[in-house]
Amino acid sequence: MDLKEIQNLIKFVAKSGASEVNLETEDFKIIIKTGGEQVVVHQAAPQVMHVAPEAAPAVASTAPAPAAPASTPAADDTSKYLTITSPMIGTFYRRPSPDKDVYVNVGDEVKSGTPVCVIEAMKLFNEIESEISGKIVKVLVDDQSPVEYDQPLFLVDPS
Repeated sequence: MDLKEIQNLIKFVAKSGASEVNLETEDFKIIIKTGGEQVVVHQAAPQVMHVAPEAAPAVASTAPAPAAPASTPAADDTSKYLTITSPMIGTFYRRPSPDKDVYVNVGDEVKSGTPVCVIEAMKLFNEIESEISGKIVKVLVDDQSPVEYDQPLFLVDPS
């Protein structure tokens, strides 16, 4: 993989909103991590390389550390709920189109197979269906924000 291909991959990952991408072949391994405006690339064999976008200043990522203890008590409160997770990386939309109503709101009952959102990936809009039945307790992602694979989207009370 040459430098131009790596740069194109970095641009693609930055636009996709993914926070981390791992690419490994027999010849090399590339890990691209993004955080805010910072992009860091680690390439193993033959060398380690750090690349940042031209106009983006390096940002120290000390903010996530304090946020982790704050979310731990919330995890204990939600242990009785099931989650609907993202099956892919993309952009999360609560509506099928801007002029339509949201798929589900807090308090709505969902059944297995009920559409709950759309995730757009590479200009393809994928309707995501619930795999569980119950009542929507919380929407965990803001509309039109990037999501990662297996990221929790909704909390569902199965009772």
